[in-house]
Amino acid sequence: MKIGFAGLGVMGGPMARHLVHAGHEVVGFNRSIEKAKSWAASTNGIAAKSIEQAADGAEVFILCVGNDDDIRQVASQALPHLQSGAVIVDHTTTSAVVAREMSDAASASGLYFIDAPVSGGQAGAESGQLSVMAGGEAEALARVEPVLKAYSKAIKHMGPSGSGQLAKMVNQIAIAGVVQGLAEAVHFAQSAGLDTDAVYDAISKGAAQSWQMDNRWKTMARGEFDFGFAVDWMRKDLGLVLDEARANGARLDMTALVDGYYAEVQALGGARWDTSSLAARLQKP
Repeated sequence: MKIGFAGLGVMGGPMARHLVHAGHEVVGFNRSIEKAKSWAASTNGIAAKSIEQAADGAEVFILCVGNDDDIRQVASQALPHLQSGAVIVDHTTTSAVVAREMSDAASASGLYFIDAPVSGGQAGAESGQLSVMAGGEAEALARVEPVLKAYSKAIKHMGPSGSGQLAKMVNQIAIAGVVQGLAEAVHFAQSAGLDTDAVYDAISKGAAQSWQMDNRWKTMARGEFDFGFAVDWMRKDLGLVLDEARANGARLDMTALVDGYYAEVQALGGARWDTSSLAARLQKP
C-alpha cells in the first residue's frame, strides 16, 4: 500500500522501517528533515519535505508524534491530500478527547481515523513486537490490520473513537504501580543487606514476576537509568490519565502519588531517565 508516515523518532523510525521491509511504499516525514533523509537512506523509504508530501495520495497515513496539539496540526495538514477513503492511524499517546475530535474531522472529509496507541516501548518497535490498542470503526481497522502487523504482535479493537487511548491509560496506570512497587522492593532488599541478584532469582519465578521485574530489576539495583521510556514521557501520559479520571470520576490515589514521585525524579535531573528511575529517589542521600 501507499503509506505516509509522520514522526520518525525512536518509535516511529523502526515502525516505518518494518513497513518498508514488508513491501509497502512508505513516504516518511519528520520535523528534522535530516532525520527523515537518514531514515530513508537506511531503509529504502522515501523522505518527504512536508506533511503534505507525505500524505499525498496515501491510502494509509500513520502518526507517531508528540501530543494533542501535534496531532491536530499534522492531521489538519494531511487531510486534504489523502486518497479518498484513506485511514489515518494515530500511534501517539494522546487524550481520548483529541481522538474523538480527529475522528469527526476525518469523517467529515470522507476518511477514517483510528486511535491506536502502542505498548512495548523502543525495544518492541525495533523488534516489531508492539501491542496495539485501537479505537474507531472496526471495518476501518480491519482494512489496515495487515499493515499494522508489520510491527505488531497483537492488535485489539477496544471500541469507538477514544477507546484505544483509554485502554493505553489503563496500561500506564498498571505500569506506574508495578514500577513503584519494584523500586521499593529493590530498595528494601538493599537496605536489608540482601544480595539483589539472589533475591531476583528467588522471587522472579513466582507471583511477583512481571516484565518490569525481568527487564528492570538488575538495572534498578545498579542505579542505571540512562535508557528506555523517559520520565518526561511518562509524566505526559499520567497527566492525560489524571485529567480523564477527573472527568469520569475514577479514584486514582496511587497514580497521583507516583506522578508526584516522577516529579521528584525530574528534579533530580532524571527527565530523560527510564521510568524505572523511581528507584533513584529512594537511593538519594
